[in-house]
Amino acid sequence: MKFSGTHVVVTGGGTGVGAATAQLFAREGFKVTVMGRTEASLRQQNLAYQLCDVTDADAVAKAFETARTEHGPIAIVVANAGAACSVPFAKMTASDLTAMTDVNLSGVFNVWQAALPDMKAAKQGRMIAIASTAGLKGYPYVAGYCAAKHGVVGLTRALSIELAPLGITVNAICPGFVETPMLERSIANIAAKTGMSERDAAKSLIKGNPQRRFIQTDEVAGTALWLCSDAARSVNGHALNLSGGEI
Repeated sequence: MKFSGTHVVVTGGGTGVGAATAQLFAREGFKVTVMGRTEASLRQQNLAYQLCDVTDADAVAKAFETARTEHGPIAIVVANAGAACSVPFAKMTASDLTAMTDVNLSGVFNVWQAALPDMKAAKQGRMIAIASTAGLKGYPYVAGYCAAKHGVVGLTRALSIELAPLGITVNAICPGFVETPMLERSIANIAAKTGMSERDAAKSLIKGNPQRRFIQTDEVAGTALWLCSDAARSVNGHALNLSGGEI
């Protein structure tokens, strides 16, 4: 691995995709710091951690500075923290939209800005965002989430061009529905609002994937690891979709 042994920061690292990614990097010999808002779930990873809300730029800067002091310059950052909210557009409020952009878009912006100085100094680095197929297409009842994730893809593409001469690549991973606690909450919400059983609600989401299954966390983690390999040194500005052929 091109960056093996270097310092990786994974946000939203206490559960789901973030936890799977952090654990995979740790097994591969990287120094890993996980960040998130819930200390109990971060502790369970048995990795270095910092409490941090990615929507708070000052808190992000402080967490990165502490992580840097404890484990050295940051070579890789995986901006994974995110949230989804389902509501019909006609019932959406400006606050609903802001909540989605704050965590899903501004959170990536804050995290990447905090990581950038180390990468510029080293003249190499990997910036990775965990976006979504919602950054590549629309879905009903999650307009705010789709808007935020489309923003992440746009940010990725613009920044990749700006930072390419500095030896830094910037990419987004766009999975379909990933089997995580967040998906479980979404299924429960669909069931509650429609009267479906949770089994039928899950089927309604799976049917969009031609493989008729949910994406697994190890697939997303493995893609992030590959982006840090020498084989991916020319992969820059991409929105890699993991959707079984949906897109």
